[in-house]
Order: sequence, then C-alpha cells, then structure tokens
Amino acid sequence: MQAVSNTQKPYYVGAHVSAAGGVQNAPLNAAAIGANAFALFTKNQRQWVAKPLADETIEQFKANCAEHSFLPEQILPHDSYLINLGHPEAEPLKKSRDAFVDEMQRCEQLGLCYLNFHPGSHLKKIDEKTCLATISESIDIATQETEQVIAVIETTAGQGSNLGYRFEEIAAIIDKSRFPERIGVCIDTCHIFAAGYDLRTFEACEQSFAEFERLIGFDKLCGMHINDSKIALGGRVDRHHSLGQGEIGWEAFRYIMQDDRFRGVPLCLETIDETTWPEEIQQLRQFAGEKQAAQ
Repeated sequence: MQAVSNTQKPYYVGAHVSAAGGVQNAPLNAAAIGANAFALFTKNQRQWVAKPLADETIEQFKANCAEHSFLPEQILPHDSYLINLGHPEAEPLKKSRDAFVDEMQRCEQLGLCYLNFHPGSHLKKIDEKTCLATISESIDIATQETEQVIAVIETTAGQGSNLGYRFEEIAAIIDKSRFPERIGVCIDTCHIFAAGYDLRTFEACEQSFAEFERLIGFDKLCGMHINDSKIALGGRVDRHHSLGQGEIGWEAFRYIMQDDRFRGVPLCLETIDETTWPEEIQQLRQFAGEKQAAQ
C-alpha cells in the first residue's frame, strides 16, 4: 500500500475534552464542538490508581469513535500529572514507571496509538544528563510492556526542574532509547514559547520550527497542543491563554494551519475558555482555507 503524503492528509483540529462519566463520553464531547481530533485523560489525572477499564466501556468508546469518524491517529490521550519518569529516588521512580505502563496499556485496550506525557523532572537532586537517561530507560520499560502505542514526549515550558523544554533534551531522550521508533513528540505552542522559541511572526516560526526539524525531525511529530501564552517569550512558566489573546498572537496559528508538516496529527486546544473552543476550531480551519483559496 502506498503511503499517504502529508499534503493529502487533512488537518485534525480539536481540544482536550472531558471524559467525565467515562472515556466513552470523550468522542461525544469532541463531536459536540465540531472537532475532528481530541485529547483526553483515560483516568483521573491526579490519582495514581484507577479501576481497570470495563469491557463495556472499551466497546462503547470504540463505537462512539467510529460513529463520529475518529481514527486512532486523531486522538491524543494524556497521562497522569503525578508521573515523573526521571524521578531521582528509587521508590517514586518505580511508582511512576508502573503507572506509566498502566497508562500505556489502557491506551492499547482502547485501540489508541499514542500516549502523550511530560518527560520528567530532576527535582534538583540529580544532574540533567542522568535524569534524561532515566527518562529514556522508563520509556523503554513501558514500550516493552506494550505492542504498538507510541510514547509521545510533550515539550515543556521549563518550569522548575522540568526537563524537555529544549529540543536538544528531547533529542537526547530519543537518542538514548533502545526503541526510538516507539517515541514521538508533541509540540505545545505555549510551552515552547515560554521556553524561548519565538513564534510571534512568520519569520520567527520559520526559525523555531527549523530548529525542531534539525534536532528532532518532523517525522517524530505525533501531535500538538495549540495554546497562546500568558507569559512572555522565555519566561519559563506554563500559563495558557486563549488564541490571539496572549503573547504569541495569531500569526503562529495561521502559520501552523498553512504548513503541510502539521497535517495528519491531532492539533488540540488547551486554551483557558472552553466556551470559545468551537470558535477557535473554526478560526484555525479558516486559516487553512485561506491557503487553499490562494492556490
């Protein structure tokens, strides 16, 4: 079968929707806002342990995805915020690794192909190089416990001792892995801007995404979080804003929606006002339409 090129793939645009009442509700919530992509938590993101997914829940989730034409490649599940795959202490590290394996297995049960996660933090107790190696080892453990799910590293803002805010750090995690083919990347626009990658103009986007291509490569891009930023460039603090209302402005989002490299992966809003998600989704699609109309 011939591979489909990025220029032939659609833009998948949506948001991180609620899974309250069960994961089977997430595709319904995504469809309700006009999305053709979505992110979700497969369990409570602030608890270590959750009940196993019931067969009925799994079947209903898949049925609802099918009914609303959501393929696995359009869905970007996110793991628990408690997990730290680079933890410097043995017991918390094992707890994080066990929880991450469980999250990967839940995605596999749901028929999903991605699990998005924050790479980890050194907590100022070990050096960054050691922490990055620990994260790689943690990912390798989880991929050996699953068959197909891709571990998708999210770019961070570099707040506190969080790693993954420089493209070089993410590249190092991938390079140290024994299974690099099972690792992808999610670019969060707010996070990379807060980390120092300028997105405020077309030229700035060209330069920042050229760095991503040089150090990581767009073949590793598995999704994006589409957010404006309340924090100025390089502020190293994670504070999302609604599109066009923050320090980034609209130009970056027009750029993304008119660049074929961002086709075919879930582009998910995590902006602060859920009531404006339908309008933000339509605005992003309008940007894509502007390019098509000009061609």
